[in-house]
Amino acid sequence: MAWPAAGGLTGSLLLVPLGSTEQHGPHLPLGTDTLVARAVCTRLARARDDVVVAPALPYGSSGEHAGFPGTLSIGQNALETVVIELARSADAYAGVVFVSGHGGNAEALTRAVATCAAEGRKVLAWWPTPESLAGVLDRDTVLTDAHAGRTETSVLLHLEPGSVGAVPDRLPAPRPTAEIAPTLRSRGVVAVSETGVLGDPRGASAAEGQAILDALVTDLEKAMTTWLENAS
Repeated sequence: MAWPAAGGLTGSLLLVPLGSTEQHGPHLPLGTDTLVARAVCTRLARARDDVVVAPALPYGSSGEHAGFPGTLSIGQNALETVVIELARSADAYAGVVFVSGHGGNAEALTRAVATCAAEGRKVLAWWPTPESLAGVLDRDTVLTDAHAGRTETSVLLHLEPGSVGAVPDRLPAPRPTAEIAPTLRSRGVVAVSETGVLGDPRGASAAEGQAILDALVTDLEKAMTTWLENAS
């Protein structure tokens, strides 16, 4: 798209997919989070004529995965700055929605949105939560399926099945994310899983991946509707 065409879109809401480049076990691609964020945005854009999707940012705050080759992280401070500057540069749009596929981006996004709001900008940040998948996966699976497990494997089987490799034979027993969070923050994922998998990808399917993606799109649209109502 050239700039004259972009000029006709400035009255729309701008969706910005935020991902990461980080290990997702030996069976999923490094860009999994970016692929998921982009897919959520593009599918919502198909259903609404008031949104436009920006190019994805494929780097995020992924320091907890630094023990695995291929992980590239810009850290929280850099991500926060990038998000703020992107929002500032998008004032011509009706609002900006940052759609994150990586949970590690949440803290930086929360701070960035607070700064943007203080500056009078209309900005929303969204990322998947356990509530996003209510009715699709049982709660125990959601609470222990933190990374490269059944959820992400199913979505990738739906989006890009050729990118999904063999699931490792040896997997640690799934543990609640809240239980392992302190170790993840202090010592990284490698301290709790030698494969990088947190969860159990066995049982994943493309059909389940489509249902998960549909649920994420629905959750994002609900969040946007509430945000727009409160902002009006």
